[in-house]
Amino acid sequence: MVDGKPISLGLWDTAGQEDYDRLRPLSYPQTDVFLVCFSIVSPPSFDNVLSKWYPEISHHAPNIPIILVGTKLDLRDDPKTIASLQDKRMAAITYPQGVQRAKEIKAIQYLECSALTQKGLKNVFDAAIRAVLMPTTQSRPSKQMKCALM
Repeated sequence: MVDGKPISLGLWDTAGQEDYDRLRPLSYPQTDVFLVCFSIVSPPSFDNVLSKWYPEISHHAPNIPIILVGTKLDLRDDPKTIASLQDKRMAAITYPQGVQRAKEIKAIQYLECSALTQKGLKNVFDAAIRAVLMPTTQSRPSKQMKCALM
């Protein structure tokens, strides 16, 4: 239920492995909204948002809204995770960093969640549904046909 309405939601988890790089874009034309996810405790996955996922999506599906999602929220403040990241001279991604990256990829929203604790999880799916049911001009530019004669 979203906003008091029953909703049927279909999800496609397109694998991030290189083996699927040529097949993955075949699923994009039927997509209504992209949930681009990265691990809050994996700076390389955060970097992939800008270096891999945004270029691929903007090339194959330029008018489809994107919601950027930081996952594993429960580990951001976990002492063992923090220590492990520090050993590698890394740190967890902060909320402001996520917001900034969302702006860089022209995402309509930035959200964080934890599958383990369920924190923020419903918000992610509700936001995806709302992006489809109530598109903004920002999230889905007009598909008007234009013709120029010279």
